[in-house]
Amino acid sequence: MDEKEVFTSEKMTANSNSFNNTALTQQWKKTDWKVVNETVNRIQTRIAKATISSNWKLIKDLQRMIVNSHHAKLLAVRKVTSNAGHKTAGVDGVLWETPSSKMKAVILLNKGKYKAKPLKRVEIDKGKGDGSTRPLGIPTMYDRAMQCLYALALDPVADTLADEDSYGFRIGRGAKDAEEQIYTCMNAYNKAEWVLDADIKGFFGATRSDFFRNCQWI
Repeated sequence: MDEKEVFTSEKMTANSNSFNNTALTQQWKKTDWKVVNETVNRIQTRIAKATISSNWKLIKDLQRMIVNSHHAKLLAVRKVTSNAGHKTAGVDGVLWETPSSKMKAVILLNKGKYKAKPLKRVEIDKGKGDGSTRPLGIPTMYDRAMQCLYALALDPVADTLADEDSYGFRIGRGAKDAEEQIYTCMNAYNKAEWVLDADIKGFFGATRSDFFRNCQWI
């Protein structure tokens, strides 16, 4: 299935506004997720190749294609309704728990002008055992799906241009990859003598700002 078929599929689905819940349920359950993933991955691969060749016009066109494709919207809704926080609602109290509500979300996603709703603020335990908490902002389901949809278009560019030895929030990378790289570096002939472990955000947050304003930077 090529990108033209993505738009055709979306036009067909857009008419589902008049469908009843049973029809929407069947439409969600009959989705071929293998085709969905392959279609989105194919466009993402083209974006990555265009990034390597610095073809920014093509990148923009492909990104516009992916955020408007029916398959990408299906994938975005599926991601936000299958992760650990899918049972936590935002400020609007809306959850997409049924197949019909998920299909309705796909149809309405990225339609018309968009403005994100405020975050729902909650306090969660830091896990230090001392009762300390930290604030957490919870977006609405729709906002999460929009973030996920646009991430599908932005990730190929970000991942292609990112440092080859960065492992945080990278697709297909995790802590084990970082551990392996650390082991490799620490066993090299010209290995570093020191390893720095620092919370940069915490450091700057706890340091007087006037100190940095008075510094003479080189």
